[in-house]
Amino acid sequence: MSQTSTDRTRAQESTNAIEKLYISMRHLFSRGFYKPMGISGETLRKSLLLLRPEIYGSIAESKVELNGLVYVIERLPEGIEECKYINLTADEGYKNSHFKPIIPLKRRRNCYRIDKDQMNIEITRGRSEIYDILTHLTFLFIESHKIQDRVTLNDGAKFTREWLHLEDIVLHNKQINDKDKEVVIVHLGNILGRTFDDVLATYKALSTEENPHKFFNLIYWLGNLAIQEVVKGRKRTITFSSVLVEQIGHHIYGEIWANDIKNVLEQNKLLHRPIHIISANMHSVMNSIYAKKALPKESSSRKEFELFQLLSNANSKPLQNQVKDFAQKNGLIYLKDKSGTNIDVQIIDTSKINFDNFSLKDKLANDKLPIILVMDYAFGEQAYETMDELLKPYKSKNGKSHFDVQSISIMGKAGILEGGKGDIMIPSAHIFEGTADNYPFENELTKQDLEGFGVQVFDGSMISVLGTSLQNKDLLKFFHKSTWNVIGLEMEGAHYQKAIQSASKIRGNISKDVKVRYAYYASDNPLETGATLASGGLGMTGVTPTYAITKRILEQIFSN
Repeated sequence: MSQTSTDRTRAQESTNAIEKLYISMRHLFSRGFYKPMGISGETLRKSLLLLRPEIYGSIAESKVELNGLVYVIERLPEGIEECKYINLTADEGYKNSHFKPIIPLKRRRNCYRIDKDQMNIEITRGRSEIYDILTHLTFLFIESHKIQDRVTLNDGAKFTREWLHLEDIVLHNKQINDKDKEVVIVHLGNILGRTFDDVLATYKALSTEENPHKFFNLIYWLGNLAIQEVVKGRKRTITFSSVLVEQIGHHIYGEIWANDIKNVLEQNKLLHRPIHIISANMHSVMNSIYAKKALPKESSSRKEFELFQLLSNANSKPLQNQVKDFAQKNGLIYLKDKSGTNIDVQIIDTSKINFDNFSLKDKLANDKLPIILVMDYAFGEQAYETMDELLKPYKSKNGKSHFDVQSISIMGKAGILEGGKGDIMIPSAHIFEGTADNYPFENELTKQDLEGFGVQVFDGSMISVLGTSLQNKDLLKFFHKSTWNVIGLEMEGAHYQKAIQSASKIRGNISKDVKVRYAYYASDNPLETGATLASGGLGMTGVTPTYAITKRILEQIFSN
């Protein structure tokens, strides 16, 4: 068999594995509960092991996968490894209780530790969030059984010396010095099948000021619950609340979110002005417009993007607050999300901006100066829900009226298939993975617009994946090298474009001539070993592409 045929077969196997994963997850969701390491979770486990996603590294090997473990733990609530029962719920009022919300480091979701055995996770961002959590939990439980397999002796009657030593330290919360810590790390190397350096690096990655030995606790409780499953038959269980099953897919949170925005626009008499929507982070548009004026001293001695690099530093909080305060006095209205979507919004009234930093071709009357509506990143299918609701006509005292939406710009992070972290992708179409759906469009941004900033720029199709943590090299190579000409992968593009096309071309909610702009900067290259999302964040590498894209979007808006 030729190499091409082999690659195609592996890509087909991977596609089938992803389809099985999603069919299985939807089935389990409709069923209302399942046991991840029991018969009901078997299809999920087998599909994930067959797929072997890059983000989960050595999931199919006997050694414990450490980079994938760090990636997953940063996206799940603190203490979830100790819980036998995990309950996925809708927003059912826990915020009004005495339970303190636990927000994962790298995911915006409210979680609640109900008791020592139960963790509740609120789902308000649609099905993509359920898929994300279930695949992460499946990975976590597979790894936990690797630990169990390596520490039990005589069918669970006895345990290895290394495990008993770890148990003694964790259960008795013993204070240990650096030498004792290194002894535990050596023992963990044997338990996990990894080198001392690997274990030490993971220990440091997970260590916090409040919980320096977090890694020790994590490994112990993962192994402990897996031992209880195998030896004592105490199965971990994932349940979906009846309210969540009933609400999912009904745009409940998206509708509340969109109505909150429209109410604020109406209160500030901004509904009849031209509107430009930008999906981006909560700092790049604000900083691009206001930072130079807000920080004259800091900006005078810095070149174009150096000021933004300064503002991106973790220790620049006072300067960031200075820009926010200045912006809110000069036309910016900040809407902290209260709907449950976890999507904050900025409304910028450009009639209140000093335009010294911009070169407008034509000076517009104040009532014609646009409103810029910046919405924070959506998550997967949530992009359709929120954009669909936002573009619907608003109901006021005078009846139903349509927005004058002149452009919609989507800026985000994505995985790149050629190039590296920080490079830019300009899509010409979005392909929805696992379906025949494809969305070609005329992108107002071009490759030439983003050249000259010191980063590589690629253009072509992009694939909107069902989950970034489910991709493997075989599948991505097929999309990249075949006539699909895919340059990158992300999770929202097809969903945004579906909402935009239906609103403009079919339903008439907005003008059919609405301009669209899509641009992404690379957070990782899943085709490169050691360059996946599990290898760490962008850091300062993301500043240049973020602000280059923002600059071009704003220039096009203001030179309309």
